[in-house]
Amino acid sequence: MSVANTARKIALITGGSRGIGAATAKLLAARGYNICISYRARQSDAEAVLENLRSHDVKTIAVQADISLEHDVERLFAAVDEQLGPLTALVNNAGMLLQQSRVEQMTAARINQILQTNVTGTLLCCREAIKRMSTANGGTGGAIVNVSSGAARSGSPNEYIDYAASKGAVDTLTIGLSKEVAREGIRVNGVRPGLIATEMHSDGGEPERIERLKSRIPLGRGGQPEEVAGAIAWLLSEEASFTTGTFIDTTGGL
Repeated sequence: MSVANTARKIALITGGSRGIGAATAKLLAARGYNICISYRARQSDAEAVLENLRSHDVKTIAVQADISLEHDVERLFAAVDEQLGPLTALVNNAGMLLQQSRVEQMTAARINQILQTNVTGTLLCCREAIKRMSTANGGTGGAIVNVSSGAARSGSPNEYIDYAASKGAVDTLTIGLSKEVAREGIRVNGVRPGLIATEMHSDGGEPERIERLKSRIPLGRGGQPEEVAGAIAWLLSEEASFTTGTFIDTTGGL
């Protein structure tokens, strides 16, 4: 007998139409969460993810939203309120990078586009989650996981320093926010994926990037989205009830 929808945890995964976001949605649905995924442009991919989630007898929705836009973020969270109920888990997975570049070739427009999505968008989603989860606001608590990157530690020279800098900011906000809301029933943690087999490498102009760099990885291979999803799911779970303000590096040892 399935658990009633009203008893389920409710998770919002931004950027849930592909890669790590889609893998996380599938894993959380298998564990009984009702799920909202957001997507910026890939509607057909989002619908395919929803079709997979429904096999787990959970309630699912997909909402088009560009998290770099404040009104889109507000509309996204309102849709969760109206269609699923009180949010208990947020996975800030949506992010972007652009073509590989050295800093000397970067424009302000490129840098600001990345920061607006990866930093401002993540902060806005945290803001809306806290409004709903915080016991100071009448909520019952919850958990937030921010998807950062191993690039926050390496700096990603000659490729994505702007992206790496944005993920360094995500790490800092994770630490600060975890302390700010710890007494309000909210845990805030991060995961830092490394070379994971997703389409993001194509976005950067090098689909075979993992093959080129895998010899540097102590485990000798790239990772899979499901391996990152497992770390995210653990941080959201009661097994991590005494864990906040910390990170799991899913980088194969880099």
